[in-house]
Amino acid sequence: MRRVCLSQRQALGKDTLLKLRLNSPAGGWFPALQVLDWCITRSHLPYADLFFSPHLRKIFLRLPLSWYLSGVPHDALPAIASAISTLPTSALQSLSVFSLAFWSSMTPWGDFAISLSSVVLRCGPSLKEFTSTIPLSDAAVNHLIRLPHLRTCHIEGPPPSYSASHLPLIFPPLTEFVVRADAARGWLSLLELLGGCVAPLSKVKESLRSLRLPSPTIDAPFASLIQTFRNLANLNIDRSCYPRGGEGQCIFKLNNDHVTELAVALPRLELLVLGRPCFDNTCTTTVACLLSISVYCVKLRSLEIHFNTANIVDDLKGISNDLRFQELRSRPRCKLSRLDVYRIPLALNEPGFETVVNGMIDIFPSLGYCAEVVRGSGWRELSERLRKVQRNRGALDTS
Repeated sequence: MRRVCLSQRQALGKDTLLKLRLNSPAGGWFPALQVLDWCITRSHLPYADLFFSPHLRKIFLRLPLSWYLSGVPHDALPAIASAISTLPTSALQSLSVFSLAFWSSMTPWGDFAISLSSVVLRCGPSLKEFTSTIPLSDAAVNHLIRLPHLRTCHIEGPPPSYSASHLPLIFPPLTEFVVRADAARGWLSLLELLGGCVAPLSKVKESLRSLRLPSPTIDAPFASLIQTFRNLANLNIDRSCYPRGGEGQCIFKLNNDHVTELAVALPRLELLVLGRPCFDNTCTTTVACLLSISVYCVKLRSLEIHFNTANIVDDLKGISNDLRFQELRSRPRCKLSRLDVYRIPLALNEPGFETVVNGMIDIFPSLGYCAEVVRGSGWRELSERLRKVQRNRGALDTS
């Protein structure tokens, strides 16, 4: 047997598990097991080692939905921590531990962090994928980001403290790097520290395809740092200007030139999320930056970005009439069909709707939907008109 899946609904009685324990053959029941997908429950927990094998290549640890919602029972914490600490790592290539982030506030880390850190420190060069919402010790993070074949890294906590004396650190050629919001500032500082050196980031600058790094502020220095990862296909700065239930201000500080520079530097982008667009309408970017994105990122299929709509009609007329945009409008554009506008306000009269529909389709020829979360804004009406234009185009193409 190569794979075992212990789901939440797996009904293995204590008698069955006890019999497996008492009659276990030499080498265990699953000596060649390579994949363990285990949803931890009270009934499975005392018998975890029955499903361990020195040949395990992939381990996925999950929690029951009820525990995600209400928190892990405190009396189960020591046993779970103990099970984690004994995970076999000699052949491990992929390790995913409690990958859902929203449970983190419901459960104390304590022993979990210690146990998982000990596992990471035992991982060898075979490890390629690591995902966890549990913070690691400094020593474990140091060890993890030095593993030569690591390609995917989803990490919860901040990086260790570094100074110039630590610059020999070499990042592996990661293809996917995800950092949780609370740790983003520390990782940004580390990347900035290492960015001016040739060796530390040389491999990951070329290899990285997907980056999720929620920046506290989306400004010019941040955009400049991101541009060094020139082969990115997915850039996700999934952060709201206004935290749920809190107050704040717009975090988006880029202008049209900054966005153009970013689009030119990252032509392979397929997904671009630069924060959740808010209702402030104070940003200096306009729809003109969307044209740059469409032209320079022709593979783009998903987009969220702040842009100011206070003068959107005049801005679109400016794109049509300004000679500086003529060369861009003559080039192929991306096939984006949905634009996520989130909370950006939009108020238009009848002539304004016509101008904006034509202007948006000029920027994104396949656009048929603007996804918003504020009822009563003009985006719903605009989407209906965009779809009508696209339907008419489709009818002409088939006639």
